[in-house]
Amino acid sequence: MGKALVVSGATLKCDKSEAGTSVPYTVPPMNMTKGDGAQAATEMEFAPMAMIPSWGMCSKTNSANPMVASLTAAALGTPTPAPCIPVIVSPWSGASGTVKINNKAALHKGSTCKCLWTGTISIDDPGTTDIKIGE
Repeated sequence: MGKALVVSGATLKCDKSEAGTSVPYTVPPMNMTKGDGAQAATEMEFAPMAMIPSWGMCSKTNSANPMVASLTAAALGTPTPAPCIPVIVSPWSGASGTVKINNKAALHKGSTCKCLWTGTISIDDPGTTDIKIGE
């Protein structure tokens, strides 16, 4: 059985988020393909801040983030969180190998993308459960 198609309004999680909360995902209307009335997502919708927002604070244990490292050094080694500014430079991975939207792989619940600061961004809630697609 397939996994749920991801649509605009889905929620995302980052494993390096200090709060561990979900944030809303925004898919622009350029695809012109909808699922349950919302824009369907593809592997190419990964623009930080425009599509994938901030989680507030990046974890105080994420020394790969230069802002965390700098604030921790300024606090004389006390781990200190820093504002989350996602830096995503490549498309989502694990998108559908069978379902395409405008010749791009459709996103499903199992898709992930990476932040340059070592965070893994995953789909917490795809925004629909009625539409299943192949992996």
